[in-house]
Amino acid sequence: MFLTIALVLIVLWALGFFAFAVGGGLIHILLILAIIAIIWHFVAGRRTVV
Repeated sequence: MFLTIALVLIVLWALGFFAFAVGGGLIHILLILAIIAIIWHFVAGRRTVV
């Protein structure tokens, strides 16, 4: 789930960065959220149900 969110945020960031030069702050916030989501995905890993 986090990986999907991260990928969507990265795509939105890239689209906003290359297509629209407006809202630079929002674009960088999306990038930071995507990086945090990716890191969280790898740190948390898969949860096993006992």
